[in-house]
This record gives sequence, C-alpha cells and structure tokens, in this order.
Amino acid sequence: MKRAVILLSGGLDSTTCLAIAKNQGFDLFSLTVNYGQRHLFELQSAKNIALSYDVEKHSILNVDLGQFGGSALTDDIEVPKDRVDSEMNQIPVTYVPARNTVLLSLALALAETLNSFDIYIGVNALDYSGYPDCRPEYIESFEQTANLATKSGVENAGKFKIHTPLIDLTKAEIIQKGTALNVDYSLTCSCYDPQKNGDPCGHCDACILRRTGFIKAGVLDPLEYPD
Repeated sequence: MKRAVILLSGGLDSTTCLAIAKNQGFDLFSLTVNYGQRHLFELQSAKNIALSYDVEKHSILNVDLGQFGGSALTDDIEVPKDRVDSEMNQIPVTYVPARNTVLLSLALALAETLNSFDIYIGVNALDYSGYPDCRPEYIESFEQTANLATKSGVENAGKFKIHTPLIDLTKAEIIQKGTALNVDYSLTCSCYDPQKNGDPCGHCDACILRRTGFIKAGVLDPLEYPD
C-alpha cells in the first residue's frame, strides 16, 4: 500500500479527507499541529479520529505561531460572530498568518522521510472564510515548490502531489461525501471559539458554515449548539 500524509486538524474537512484517503487505499499517516491555538479541543478530536481510523501513525507537533499573534485564533482578539454573507469573502481576523504554508511544509518533511509522495489537506475555496492559503493557485504553487525543494523531488524519486479533494465542493457536498464514507462527525470539532466544555459556540464563521452545510445536505449535525 502507498503511504499518504494527512493534515488532521480534528475538524470536519480534514476528517473527510482522512476518510477519502483511506477509501483510496492509502496507508494513513496523520499529522496534527499544535500551532498555538487558544483552545485545544480540536487536538483531542484529532487524537480520537486517528484512533477510530486506526492510522499507522499519528504525529502531533508543537509549533507555537501564537508567539507572533496576529490572529483571533492565537492572540487576545475577539472571534467575530454572526458575519453576514457580504462579509464572508473578506479575510477575517481568524486568519493565522502563513498557517497552511507552515503545515504543508511540515507534512512535506514527514512525507519525504516516509518515502511518500501524497499529502492530503482539507482546504476549500467555496464555503470557507476567505483565507488566501485555501485557494487552488496557492496549492499549485506549493506543490511546485515541494518538487523543487526536496531531495526526493530533485532526484526524481517521485512527484509530490498535494491532494485537495474538497477544494471545489460546497460544505453540504463535503458532508454528503463524508456521510457516504461513514464519517462519524460527532468526533469532529469545527468551532473557532468553543464553550468551556468544548461544545461549539454556534455563531463563528466555522459554526455557521458547518450548520448551514448540514442543513443543505439533509443530514443531522451530531454536535449540540447553545441555541
């Protein structure tokens, strides 16, 4: 079996990616990064998801982007709530500077040590918060860099591929795809500003996109919201 590295945040999208990679026959190696986010519920979710999929190895790395701040996810900045549709294409303060570049670089390093050329990331360019590092042109650029900047790429041992199976799907389509693959979405954590017990707030961008996606997909969201 070929090996694949899956960036696993503990959220809905990355978990769906994990299920897709498994369905495609890859031997799974998941990577979760503690990048200094203000809450750690998603890390526990990632651990539980990795266990449920019996991945070959689940690695958790600490890279504290919180030292730089600049994001509502890593700094003492209020997470925006109940943004209207006209605001959803503006880059919000929940954007973490260079996060996906850091995460993909770490996944690339892991993949090269595993002699793997397949990296999965759950970015989406339709129902998303407007982050620039979720766009197809960014992924294409990083993939080119991966093949230029590695020993494996330069020596033509293989060609690195950044898999983005969700990038052109709506949130509803992602949920439908995951449901067809028997993804247990009760294990996932999507909220940017969860309550003290880990339950979602229901009003941040991530919660709104998730809740709307489940409604449009005709699937019951297993998470409980305050309202």
